[in-house]
Amino acid sequence: MQEKRSLETWPFSGGTGDDGTVSADSHLARYLEARYLEGLPLHGHTTDKVTQVLREAILDGVLAPSTRLRETELAKELSVSRTPVREALSRLSVEGLVTITAHYGAMVAQMTMEDILKVYVVRESLEGLAARLAAKHRSQRHLDNLGDLLAQMRRAAEEQAYSELNRLNLAFHRTIREASDNEYVDRFLTHVEYAVRRFGRTTFEVPGRAQEAVEEHARILESIAAGDAEAAERLAEEHMRRARQLRVQMLID
Repeated sequence: MQEKRSLETWPFSGGTGDDGTVSADSHLARYLEARYLEGLPLHGHTTDKVTQVLREAILDGVLAPSTRLRETELAKELSVSRTPVREALSRLSVEGLVTITAHYGAMVAQMTMEDILKVYVVRESLEGLAARLAAKHRSQRHLDNLGDLLAQMRRAAEEQAYSELNRLNLAFHRTIREASDNEYVDRFLTHVEYAVRRFGRTTFEVPGRAQEAVEEHARILESIAAGDAEAAERLAEEHMRRARQLRVQMLID
């Protein structure tokens, strides 16, 4: 196994044990190195790095809901002091990804059906607002990026590559919120995206949904490109409403 380095020079490593607690005796370190190291900067505050590692591990499901996160073991595995670990867990608690209690300490927050439905209620309104603002403030760079992403989404849908389609879908909506030119919308939808990534199975798995969703994205892009703010907002809200309906169907089935 590759020799571990401190987060000061090698930002990402970690571990969880078979009992669900974070431990230095598992393979999470190698997973995080492979998943998060490439392409990431080696500079930055240690707390930021620890936060990003733990956040991504939670969002990817590597650290499952209810996993206990012990400061001492995390600090040992990440080769840092307990202070940046404590600060990172506090940040993730604010983001709703970690729950901290006096009795149990820190653990990965659970995601219930009620939580999922609440996320969709917020997402429907915010995605609609983002699309409306994007239609007013879009740049050619944003339109080009959205067009490229849409073409990739079509290919992924045709190939039934649902995981890739889901990744491209998030990138598409991320580009819309960036095009909105409103840092508050961007910030709030970033937290919504964190929640969405924890849903597990994608609604693109529902027969016919992948192609249907691609066409919905195409119409949203057409409205944004045309500067039709009202249509962009309406189509984005309808798109989210349809996704919510399918999610509920998946949860019930």
